[in-house]
Amino acid sequence: MLIVMNRDATKEQVDTVIRTVELQGYTAHPIPGGERTSIGVLYNQGAVDDALFRTLPGVKETIAVTKPYKLVSREFHPADTVIRVGDVVIGGEQLVIIGGPCAVESEEQVMTIAKHVKMAGGDILRGGAFKPRTSPYAFHGLGEEGLKILAKAKAAFGLPIVTEVMDLDCFDMVENYADIIQIGTRNMQNFSLLRRAGHAGKPILLKRGMSATVDEWLMAAEYIVTEGNPHVILCERGVRTFVRHSRNTLDLSAVPVVRRESHLPIIVDPSHAAGYRDQVMPLARAAAAVSAHGLMIEVHHAPESARCDGGQSLLPDQFEILCRQMRAIFDVSTSTKS
Repeated sequence: MLIVMNRDATKEQVDTVIRTVELQGYTAHPIPGGERTSIGVLYNQGAVDDALFRTLPGVKETIAVTKPYKLVSREFHPADTVIRVGDVVIGGEQLVIIGGPCAVESEEQVMTIAKHVKMAGGDILRGGAFKPRTSPYAFHGLGEEGLKILAKAKAAFGLPIVTEVMDLDCFDMVENYADIIQIGTRNMQNFSLLRRAGHAGKPILLKRGMSATVDEWLMAAEYIVTEGNPHVILCERGVRTFVRHSRNTLDLSAVPVVRRESHLPIIVDPSHAAGYRDQVMPLARAAAAVSAHGLMIEVHHAPESARCDGGQSLLPDQFEILCRQMRAIFDVSTSTKS
């Protein structure tokens, strides 16, 4: 349930509603707004009797919340969440483009790619210092050395960095270096990790699980927000289906669904969805057309020698062309909705 206060409700009236909620054994979650405060009622096991709150001083109305997720729903928070990372705004009116290698391999490699991402108009640099891989024999990243290399690239080119956290053991380390902390598809339902992310002081990029429904994905985001971190960016990266012509199946229908059901920004990763370079550009253009708030694209200047996912990485000149195309398409798609 959502309890909406009058515009002129006093702090004392808000506090009275919060106490009343807590006396019923529920948790009250105040949601300050531009014009009025609302109070979410959480952890109720069944329907909440709104008669307990409708007559309290300062209460304008009560609204039943029909979704299993609450804090990430538009019923609780009608306005879009906008996340600022330095000068980059995610969830606003501009398309945000994240580019970089799948894995950090060396300082020379990252510096070369970061320069190309910056020159092409990219906003954020991606790169994996810790890499969860299906095979135990594959390259699993450089660890803290990789994080230090990303930090050098950030200092040199002014690009905020996003990188993945693998587990609780390395969370503090990643948080110290990253501007955005990524939780990958394999960890979408790692609930201990989600709760730790809820206490992070950085935005969280939450990738959709490879077999997760949209509701399950939003419930994972709910774990983070209920712990106190409202800065969650959702990332559609393809789901596992029976097809063999691509690594995964990119579910672009999830973008308008998430934008309708949740206030959180949503971006798309066509690289991991496709698995093949020739599919990445058309899928990225399609993602811009359905008004995703951003794209995350793998870029490598020498993909034939990449230690991870070279076959799906765009060459720098392809990335530069794609940046122009995606922004033009996004501008058209959003202008038709205004």
